[in-house]
Amino acid sequence: MPTVGVKRDLLFKALGRTYTDEEFDELCFEFGLELDEITSEKEIISKEQGDSKASEASDVVLYKIDVPANRYDLLCLEGLVRGLQVFKNKLEAPRYRRVSPVSGEPQKLIITKETAAVRPHAVAAVLRNITFTQERYDSFIELQDKLHQTVCRKRSLVAIGTHDLDTISGPFTYTAKPPGDISFKPLNQTKEYTATQLMSLYKTDSQLKHFLHIIEDKPVYPVIYDSNGIVLSMPPIINGDHSKISLKTKNVFIECTATDLTKAKIVLDMMVTMFSEYCSQPFTVEEAEVVYPDGKTCKYPELAYRKEKLSSEFVNKKVGINESTEKIAQLLTKMCLRSEVTGVGDEIEVEIPPTRSDVIHACDIMEDAAIAFGFNNIPYTTPRTYTIATQFPVNKLTELLRQDLAAAGFTEALTFALCSKEDIADKLGKKISETRAIHIANPKTAEFQVARTTLLPGLLKTIAANRKMPLPLKLFEISDVVLKDDTKDVGARNSRRFCAVYYNKSPGFEVIHGLLDRTMQLLDVKSARGDGYHIQAADDSTFFPGRCAEIFVRGKSVGRLGVLHPDVIDRFELTMPCSALEIDIEPFLGHTAESLLTHDVPVQEVFKHKFPEPSRAPPSSRPTSTQTVFGDVSAAAGLKALDDFLADKSYMEGFAASQADAAMFDAIPSAPASAFRHLARWYNHIKSFQRERDGLPSAKTLFVLPATANVGSDDDDLDLFGSDDEAESAEADRIKEQRLAEYAAKKSKKPALVAKSSILLDVKPWDDETDMAEMEAHVRGVAMDGLLWGQSKLVPVGYGIRKLQIGCVVEDDKVGTDLLEEAITAFEEYVQSVDVAAFNKI
Repeated sequence: MPTVGVKRDLLFKALGRTYTDEEFDELCFEFGLELDEITSEKEIISKEQGDSKASEASDVVLYKIDVPANRYDLLCLEGLVRGLQVFKNKLEAPRYRRVSPVSGEPQKLIITKETAAVRPHAVAAVLRNITFTQERYDSFIELQDKLHQTVCRKRSLVAIGTHDLDTISGPFTYTAKPPGDISFKPLNQTKEYTATQLMSLYKTDSQLKHFLHIIEDKPVYPVIYDSNGIVLSMPPIINGDHSKISLKTKNVFIECTATDLTKAKIVLDMMVTMFSEYCSQPFTVEEAEVVYPDGKTCKYPELAYRKEKLSSEFVNKKVGINESTEKIAQLLTKMCLRSEVTGVGDEIEVEIPPTRSDVIHACDIMEDAAIAFGFNNIPYTTPRTYTIATQFPVNKLTELLRQDLAAAGFTEALTFALCSKEDIADKLGKKISETRAIHIANPKTAEFQVARTTLLPGLLKTIAANRKMPLPLKLFEISDVVLKDDTKDVGARNSRRFCAVYYNKSPGFEVIHGLLDRTMQLLDVKSARGDGYHIQAADDSTFFPGRCAEIFVRGKSVGRLGVLHPDVIDRFELTMPCSALEIDIEPFLGHTAESLLTHDVPVQEVFKHKFPEPSRAPPSSRPTSTQTVFGDVSAAAGLKALDDFLADKSYMEGFAASQADAAMFDAIPSAPASAFRHLARWYNHIKSFQRERDGLPSAKTLFVLPATANVGSDDDDLDLFGSDDEAESAEADRIKEQRLAEYAAKKSKKPALVAKSSILLDVKPWDDETDMAEMEAHVRGVAMDGLLWGQSKLVPVGYGIRKLQIGCVVEDDKVGTDLLEEAITAFEEYVQSVDVAAFNKI
């Protein structure tokens, strides 16, 4: 959001009172703004350019205020003060009027047809009998800059020109000419330049160089002349020096040239409404007439007021309050939106002033009502619906696959979603028209022209950038590609793909094929035609002839694998053979996406051994007990205690449903009454888990108490047949405990496996004068738990320099290569660098 800098003392003077920093910060928050920083001009320059440059700067305190990006009426001191005064009920929102000249015809701006090729639109107005002070003048210039940066989109949509009307004479002509035919003295220059010379002059200007690209490639440049042929401006670059305004200027001619007429009207309205209060007749603006090439005339500024109607119920419902229609009308009036109750139901008529171009929908009016009411004053309410988020299935499947593919020895890469046309077409031996690619309308660089349709180019470019790494290079990526799809409302869709490449001295087709088999094993797809997966020979220009196969899953093609064509390898600046695999993983979504991929045994074994599952008794329709830690939930007192407990909770424990919820659900005899609203919400939510209740996590806390035994019961506790089930059960438990203890004792005697690695280090000295014996002594002096030094030798490097090659064995859990390198390089007097020459697991 834009930041407006205002002088604190000047602001307080305009507001009519003095605030502390905390009070003004609170006022800003109430009005929907934010006091971002309290600083001074001297402090700003000191931070940016140093203390020496800030010695002569002002110490006046500045408030940096963050303003919403759509509130153009708050971008200057005048608009800010006016809005706050109306908000505090110290001022009524002014009414802006367009007036005709007291004498004579209005000023005319004539647009010629030549402007159609560059900036076809223009609007104009006059501020008559205005009085400038230094502060007003500075604010006037700053507002232009703020508008240029925001709504004008850095002058690409609109450019503002302000001129001293007493130094020029109308009618004015807005035309376009070849740059060589335009000559004038630009603002703050001492001589005349042609437009061509100006473009060269301003290429080094820190401010104006950012706007040159807007017209520099055009055959003609826009320019505005007065009736005497004097150049007012060459929009959107620079104004003429002849008509520049000053503190003595009394009449200001404002023109806005644009490629967007609506934005031009908004900008003109903002300029004149903010500063018309300094005219002899406050809040009046003299009209100007614009004549279009077809002869049509329009008068500006429009200063249009419009009226909208909405109901107080709409505002109350959206904001979450319960205020009367009259109160809401008062709130909107505080935000410079004059509002009246129409008397038709709860209808409110709202008048939108020309300063509020941000109000385009009833929701914008509702937002202003919420700001005026105060966000901190909106009562907290408990959401009526409690929901539990879950991971998107395709993302869950992606994460699970990533873990297992990394475990298979492949390194994950993350490449750009945008690429060049050559990457997905020419370099892969295909035509761009066959790729179904989505093209970027105005690409910034040749590297990002289209959205990728395959992951392969990104991985090949990654290999090309890492050719010096030890072979083999095994990379994979699981990401989206973008494809045209006429059935979608946007004409395109994302498709999640998995791509892997193997780069080595030999093609390694068997490695890629093995990775495919492992992936299918993880996805629980067996190798068979029909219900499983199979591959069959295919022709593809990306792959070597006879070394390409198409992958079918349940009869549907999901991807291809093979050895890349030598031409493809050469186009990506690679020198070794490469095999690749790419498949679409979305057809595999379903049950697999919801379960862990842990099929470590062969798929055939899974189907061979079917173990019967223990039968589950259906849940009892009647609770075994209604006694809980909250009391008897069959009584109102117990239900009330449980309702209070659930007032700020979604579940009995934790943040997900568990067996504790299921047990409490069973304990409640029937659905609770609506009076227990928290309990009723929880009850209906847990009711939706009945199908999967057996799979819910176990309870950590006992909420439901055992049923109390009934002394006078009939035959429930009487065993007429003298069953000895309890004795048998106790004996079985004793035997089970004994066997478990024996197994634990046996297991504890086995020594734990210790993972070890053999590492060969290259330790390089600074030069040939380094004492290698002493350097080796220092290296061997590095002692760590789990580190054992081995043999060493000196290896010639060149120019009389030798490096120390030394081996060691480390326990992986205790010593890492990073730790070793850090310890050895600490001997800076001897050691230049340490590299791992070899690394092997033992």
